[in-house]
Amino acid sequence: MKSYISRRNFLKAAGAATGAAAALGLTAAPLGADAFYPLVAPDKTPITILYTNDVHTYIDNESPDLTYASIAALKRSYEDADMDVLLVDAGDHIQGTAYGAMDKGASIIKLMNSAGYDLATLGNHEFDYGMDRIMTIVNEEADFPYVSCNFKDLRTGKKVLPSIKYFFRGGRLLAFIGVTTPETITKSTPAYFMNADQTEYIYGIDGGDDGKELYKAVQKAIDEAWLYADFVIGLGHLGVDGSSSPWTSREVIQNTVGFNAFIDGHSHTEMAGEIVRDAEGNPVVLTQTGCYMGNVGRMVINTDRDFTTELISSTNLQVVNETKFLQTDWIAAVDDMLGEKIAASPVNFYINDPVTGKRLIRSQETNMGDLVADGIYAYFNEIEKLDCDIAIMNGGGIRADVPAGDWTYMTCKTVSPFGNVACLMSVTGAQIQNALEFGARFAGSGQENGGFLQVAGATYEIHTDLPNTVQTDDQNVWTGPATGTPRVQNVKIYNRTTGTYEPLDPNRTYNMAGMNYTLRSLGDGFAMFDGATLVKDYVSEDYLVLSSYAMLFDGTTITTANSPLADYPGYLLDYENPYGAGRIQLF
Repeated sequence: MKSYISRRNFLKAAGAATGAAAALGLTAAPLGADAFYPLVAPDKTPITILYTNDVHTYIDNESPDLTYASIAALKRSYEDADMDVLLVDAGDHIQGTAYGAMDKGASIIKLMNSAGYDLATLGNHEFDYGMDRIMTIVNEEADFPYVSCNFKDLRTGKKVLPSIKYFFRGGRLLAFIGVTTPETITKSTPAYFMNADQTEYIYGIDGGDDGKELYKAVQKAIDEAWLYADFVIGLGHLGVDGSSSPWTSREVIQNTVGFNAFIDGHSHTEMAGEIVRDAEGNPVVLTQTGCYMGNVGRMVINTDRDFTTELISSTNLQVVNETKFLQTDWIAAVDDMLGEKIAASPVNFYINDPVTGKRLIRSQETNMGDLVADGIYAYFNEIEKLDCDIAIMNGGGIRADVPAGDWTYMTCKTVSPFGNVACLMSVTGAQIQNALEFGARFAGSGQENGGFLQVAGATYEIHTDLPNTVQTDDQNVWTGPATGTPRVQNVKIYNRTTGTYEPLDPNRTYNMAGMNYTLRSLGDGFAMFDGATLVKDYVSEDYLVLSSYAMLFDGTTITTANSPLADYPGYLLDYENPYGAGRIQLF
């Protein structure tokens, strides 16, 4: 179809086309001088966008049957039907299970390349292997680009990644704007965003205590995108949880103008499509697939500019492709490395409530929390013989329920997938109090906190009726103790000599064990250990600490009675209780 327009309007349209061409990396033809110019309008066809989020390296799904291989087949089926299709990901794809951790996400990126991903944004867990690692993935390994409008290099003030990626599909230009959650710095490892001496931040993520820095960065990208685009779509890792406020996707939409749709991640929410009004009251489609590849999302933009979204839980396609072969080979290789049986247990271990299914590990004690913390405690006391007084483990670092049955290295890697290493530090009682208070600051509110501390060799109470008065900076990093009455009270430390739990002495020095993520790298914002003395570091990876503990059980059968800690008089153990041994009491 041809249409004819005046020279003035053509110049305006051509100017936009030139900018769009530049954004796409193309060269626009020079303009002539005649009064009228033919402009060929391409045919408009529907556009299909497939999307995933928070896959977390769960590549071995067979029921439902969604894997990278089946998503590759789904995309190819659309292409074979002459449909215009894109495949994008909203973050948290390289970390979560042994399939990601064993090579720091390299094989996951190979699978995404093979599946035909066109674009991705960064989730907070993309940073879990360090800044150098994610830069290698972005610049060398991924065949698809990454976008983020609010991840910046503080030394230069420039964005680390492009804010926008343009695609020409269905006769129209689409702009995707990447948005990274400001929670990334504390929900990954703050040290990765700092200089080598950990004295200052050299990378940042625009957020702001009130969200305005984030909204400003997003609006700037939207305004730029609309210079060229027919549609503007957010590709963000923000989530809708109240704990992420004021940085949720809903709040970003409500405080900006110009999105047509927003593909989200981070909160693991199944949301086929929700209408959220922007700052001017315009409708924006917000969608998220859930997590662990339970669904793939499908967004269709029809020729009337309408957006429809749905979640697909099964493709029912015959999958025989390169991605399938890569996937099968990598699963087999990891399973072979980690598949050796090391123990068994008649006990179901939980991070989730066995009744409601709600995740508890980030807000209260569970038997899996006890087990993992005990593993660290026993490692230093029984294997390293270093007299550990207390062990802590952040709830966000404990990732899976384990049903009764065999335990393998893979089991332990699934529970503790991050590759953090255990360390032992000499700390004061006051530092222990500050850590427990900081970890408990949201307890009882219904808000999750990855920094909630599971403990071994200690007990404590959380008085949820008292307000949180812990001091933090704008990155939610601890800066000072509670200014009011502490929520955490009656802290006691187990004395192995007397077999009793004794009140914490704020002036005494204790040996505290944990992961370097928490004790040394400011993980989850734990900054109160500055000045503490390092006793021993890099003793073993997280999953190997848990594996070692499993093999210490009498007969390698994981029960309360068989634990080596059962020989400690008066030590609180009750693995058979899903809610733990009563080390953490909420009032």
